[in-house]
Amino acid sequence: MIVQPIDVFVFIWLGLALASALYVGIDQFRNNPEPAVMKWGFILVTLYMGPIGLLLYVMADKEPVPGSHEDFTRPLWKQGVGSTIHCVAGDATGIILAAVITALLGLPMWLDLIVEYLAGFAFGLFIFQALFMQRIMGGSYVQNVRKSFMPEFISMNAMMAGMAPTMTLLMMGRDMRAMQPTEPLFWMAMSIGVTVGYAFAYPVNVWLVSRSLKHGLMTERPQGSRFDLAIIQRLTPRGAADAHAGHGAMQALAARQPPDPMAGINHTAGIQGSDISASQQGTPTTVPTASMAGMDHASGMQPNVTVPQLWAVFMVTALMLIAGMTLPSTVVNMKLSARDVGASIMPPGMIMTRETPGEAMRDMAAIDPRTVSYTAPGTARGDQRLVPQLVDGVKVFQLDTSVIQWNILPDKQVAAYAINRQVPGPRLEINQGDQVQFIVKNNLPEATTLHWHGLILPNEMDGVPGLEQRPIPPGGTFTYAFTAVQVGTYFYHSHQDSDRQQGLGEYGALIIRPTTEPANLERIRTLTVPGDRATAAESVAQDRTSLEYTLQLQEWLNRDGLTYPAMIMEGGLPNYFTINGKAYPSTDTLQMRVGQTVKLRFIGSNNNFVHPMHVHGGPFEVVARDGETLPTSGRFLADTVNVGPGQRYDVVWTARQPGKWLIHCHIPHHTKNNNVEQEGGGGLMMVIDVRT
Repeated sequence: MIVQPIDVFVFIWLGLALASALYVGIDQFRNNPEPAVMKWGFILVTLYMGPIGLLLYVMADKEPVPGSHEDFTRPLWKQGVGSTIHCVAGDATGIILAAVITALLGLPMWLDLIVEYLAGFAFGLFIFQALFMQRIMGGSYVQNVRKSFMPEFISMNAMMAGMAPTMTLLMMGRDMRAMQPTEPLFWMAMSIGVTVGYAFAYPVNVWLVSRSLKHGLMTERPQGSRFDLAIIQRLTPRGAADAHAGHGAMQALAARQPPDPMAGINHTAGIQGSDISASQQGTPTTVPTASMAGMDHASGMQPNVTVPQLWAVFMVTALMLIAGMTLPSTVVNMKLSARDVGASIMPPGMIMTRETPGEAMRDMAAIDPRTVSYTAPGTARGDQRLVPQLVDGVKVFQLDTSVIQWNILPDKQVAAYAINRQVPGPRLEINQGDQVQFIVKNNLPEATTLHWHGLILPNEMDGVPGLEQRPIPPGGTFTYAFTAVQVGTYFYHSHQDSDRQQGLGEYGALIIRPTTEPANLERIRTLTVPGDRATAAESVAQDRTSLEYTLQLQEWLNRDGLTYPAMIMEGGLPNYFTINGKAYPSTDTLQMRVGQTVKLRFIGSNNNFVHPMHVHGGPFEVVARDGETLPTSGRFLADTVNVGPGQRYDVVWTARQPGKWLIHCHIPHHTKNNNVEQEGGGGLMMVIDVRT
C-alpha cells in the first residue's frame, strides 16, 4: 500500500534492484569469465545497490567481447571496484542480517550498530575473504584469516563509517517505518546505506589493491568451458583477435619486473605458463590482474607497503568509524529500538532530539492508513442519536471504536478514531435517574478507555487507565455501568493517551435530561446542509418555538494525506477545525423563524485551544456551564463565550431578524481550512438561516 509519496520511488527502486541483480547473475554465469566468489559478490552488491551496482558491473567488469576480460579489467580504478565489491558483498551481507535480527529482538540502536559492525566484519573476513578466496589466495584457512585481517579491518572501517550514520539517520528520521524489516522502506534505507558505505570504502580499496594488500578483479577460464580462449579463437575471428590481444597483454604484464604490481606471479598463483597454454594443459586458469601481484608459494601476495603507511591508514579509517558510529547520537535517541517506535510517521516539523522517548513518537505519529477498516460516505454525519436497548430496566448502549476514513470536507478526508463509525461518536441521551450500561468494544490498533466527563459515578467506572481500570486491549470489551444522578450537557472521550485518541475523534456528547421533561419533546439535530431544501419533517420542527443544537469542537492536523493528532507542540499545530466532525462550508445550517429560540450546547471536545465562540444577530443568554444550570440571578447576556477544552456552555439565542447569521470561533485562523477561506470562511463556522 502506498502510504507516503516516497513509497512509489521505493517500490520502483526495489523492483529495479531485483531486476538488475537477476541480469547480473545470469550474465555473470553465462558470459563473464570470473571466479565464483566475484560473480556472487557482484550479484549481492547489485541486489543491495540496485541500478548503481549494475552500472559498476557493466562499466568495470562485464567482458565487452569474448576473450577481452583480462585487458578490460586491468586499470587500477576497476581493480578498486572489484576489491570494494568483494568487501561490500561480504560485510554488507553480515550487516543486513544483523540489522534484521536486532530489529526483531528489539535491541537499542546503539547496540544494533555494534552488533552490525561485528557481524559484518566477521562475515566479510571469515566467510567471503578467508573461506571463499582460499583457492585463489593459496595457503591454509588460518593463514588466510591472518593475512586478510588488517586489509579487511581497514576496508570495513571505511565502509561502516559511511553506512552507520546513513542508516541511523534514515531510520530514525520522520518515517520510522524504515526501522521495521517488514517494511519496504527498511530495505530502501539499507540500500542507500550500502551505497554510501561503498563510496566511503572505494578510495581505501584502491589503495589496498595498489599496495597488493587486497585482490581486485580476476579472470578464470577453465579448460573446455565457453571461456576457454582456445575455444573462443576457433569460434569467431573477432573473438580470436580479441583473445590474442588480451593474451599478448597478459604476456607483456607477466614479463614486467618489480616494483610493477603485476610482478612476481608464479605457478602457485594459478598461471601455468601463458593463459592459452594453461588451457591446453588441462588446468583451470585464473588470470589475476594487478590485485594478484606479488604472490609467492607460501602465502600468496606480498604487500608493497611500509608499516607507518599501514598504521596511518588504519588510524584514519578508525577515526572515520568512530565518527560514523557516534555522531548520530548527537541528534537522535540511540537508546530507542524498532519496537519502541513501531512503524510511526512523525508530523512535519516535529523536533526529535537524543532525549525524545519512543512513547512520545508513537503518541504524535500519524494514523497508519493500513489500519483503516471503513470509509464513511462523504455525506455521513456524526453526533447521531443512539437509541439504547432496554434490558431489565437498564438502558444498554453498544459502542464500538475503530479506525475509519472520514470526510471533514467534500475533498478532504481524515483518518479518525471513530465510535460507531462516526465523528463525533453517537450522541447519548438519557434521563436523570436512569441506570445505564455502555458496552465498549475496542477495534483500534491500541488500547483505549472511555471517561465520562464531569459525572458523579463509581470510581472504577471513571475510565482512567492504570488507576481506575485496566485499558481495553485491541479486540477487548469493557462495560461501564452507573446511575445518572445529574442533569445537563456532558461528554465522553478517551482517557488513554487522550491527547492522541481524543484528538483523533474518540469523543461524543452525553445529554442528561431531567425526568420532568416530556418524553415526546422533539429535538433538532440537523436541519439542512447548505444548498439542500428542508424536508417536511424539518418544516414541522421549525414551527416549534424552541429548538436545540449541540456543537462539539475539534482540531485536526492533516498533511500530505496523513492524519496526526493535533497538539500544541512543534509540528503538531492543527490546520483544520470542525464542528460536529465537519468544517465550514460542510457544517450544518440551522433553520429558524423569527421569534424562535435555540439552545446551543457548546462542548469543548477539542484538546488544545480555547475557542471564543461568537453568535451574530444579537446576544444570547448563558443558562448553564459545565453541566450545571445557572440560577436565574446568575444568568447573563453575552455574544461570545470562551469554550476551553473540556468546558461546556448552554446558551439560549433568539432569532430577532431574518437573514443568515454566523456562529463561529473568533480566532480568525480557526475559521479557515488549511489557512484558506472557502465560501467566505472555513473551520469553526456554521450558519443560522432565519426566515420570517
